[in-house]
Amino acid sequence: MFRTAVRRFAATSWRAAGSVPELTIAEIEAAHKHGIEISKAQRIASRGLVDAIGKTPLIRLNKLSEETGCEILGKAEFQNPGGSVKDRAALYVVENAERLGQLRPGGTVVEGTAGNTGIGLAHVCRSLGYRLVIYMPNTQSQGKVDLLRLLGAEVYPVPAVPFENPENYNHQAKRHAERLENAVWTNQFDNIANRQAHIETTGPEIWAQTDGKLDAFTCGTGTGGTLAGVTRYLKEKSEGRVKCYLADPPGSVLHSYITSGGKLTERTGSSITEGIGQGRVTDNLQPDIHLVDGALHISDEKTIEMVYRCLDEEGLYLGASSCLNVVAAKEVAEKLGRGNTVVTILCDGAYRYADRLFSRKWLGEKKLLGAIPKNLERYIVLP
Repeated sequence: MFRTAVRRFAATSWRAAGSVPELTIAEIEAAHKHGIEISKAQRIASRGLVDAIGKTPLIRLNKLSEETGCEILGKAEFQNPGGSVKDRAALYVVENAERLGQLRPGGTVVEGTAGNTGIGLAHVCRSLGYRLVIYMPNTQSQGKVDLLRLLGAEVYPVPAVPFENPENYNHQAKRHAERLENAVWTNQFDNIANRQAHIETTGPEIWAQTDGKLDAFTCGTGTGGTLAGVTRYLKEKSEGRVKCYLADPPGSVLHSYITSGGKLTERTGSSITEGIGQGRVTDNLQPDIHLVDGALHISDEKTIEMVYRCLDEEGLYLGASSCLNVVAAKEVAEKLGRGNTVVTILCDGAYRYADRLFSRKWLGEKKLLGAIPKNLERYIVLP
């Protein structure tokens, strides 16, 4: 009787939409077997938001895969609760502070960040009951400040000065934590719990999702945690077979450092990408930089073109750092040749950057209008 009722419900529902497939429960489950298997594996996020971090899909980039004759796959980190790959590091640096006794119930987390790490920490701290204090350069948009405050953080915009200056926002964050009881400066750039997050979660997920059948991995790096952690895991798991490459924007020293065997640290230009590119080898990157097989320098022109291509061809609304990674994955695929599988990181979506990436005025100021293919200019919808 129940089965009959289900069949009638399905038929009635679909008739209303102009179609009449009469599906049984068994047929529904068979049709959605993959989704059901994933749901069983994920189970209930019993600790709340923090258990929902990670376990992101690996998306085939169809057009680029067909174009290169390779499988180009992107790890959909924009599906994390805070909207970016930085949720993973945020959770690990907080949990590490708890394990070390640096952070106790009711304590305060302090970080210097201008981007997604702050947003990830805000979500994690609210979920776990900690207070969050953020220092950031006062060159950042008011929108970023407002978002962090909306998420419960106490935000201090301070003058933008070089890292060597004691008034740099990172140093101010450290001193703030030192002034408080039951507080920790999470130090995202040199706290190796960041790297450990990717050794223990991102790397194993990529290996499992590809069933170990991948040939290369590439991504950009800011703190170094994602590149170092994933590279370490994949190199050990594959016994060195998987090739790993750095994707680097203009203005970073890491491309020259890797390609020169550590002899050069040339830094020229600047980039539209946020959160990646670096002027030094961080403590997160240092232990594993020798495992990196090479580096690719990705221009802003290639990155912005890929922002528009991913939207048009793949339906993916991605930020510039994600699209720099996609360009790098395409170039690695072309370098390795047809039949290879290349994985990269889709760090975050374009939602926080739309006022620039799709603005005709901003693109003109950055001299990037010419990089947008004519047939894709229809996506430049902002003045």
